[in-house]
Amino acid sequence: MKKFSSLSLVCAALAGGLSSQAYAVTPAEQLAAYTAEAGTPAQPARGQQLFTSKHGKDWSCASCHTATPTGDGKHASTGKVIGPMAPAFNPERFTATAKTEKWFRRNCNDVMGRECTAGEKADVLSWLLTLKR
Repeated sequence: MKKFSSLSLVCAALAGGLSSQAYAVTPAEQLAAYTAEAGTPAQPARGQQLFTSKHGKDWSCASCHTATPTGDGKHASTGKVIGPMAPAFNPERFTATAKTEKWFRRNCNDVMGRECTAGEKADVLSWLLTLKR
């Protein structure tokens, strides 16, 4: 019985941790988390450079999201319309941790051939937060 109780607690803790990623957050909260994980302040200029440059693959982030991601973009190969990346122009951006992580993982792999570091995510998000209406 004790093993079952311990196992139940572990499962509940894991489920709680996973479900907390689905809760709405603000872009500023996500930026703070990435910055804390990176251990260094985010640099918007470095984020803009990362976003607009190619990194050894055929695409940059700007290939689909445009160099100034305040309007709609379009997927480079499928043509699917992508809403603005800048939170000031699309209030749904960066409001769900799990969704943000999913897309950073996919897009960083497409652009860089690897996952982005917490510092790179912080830099990009800090730049996107500088784009205002």
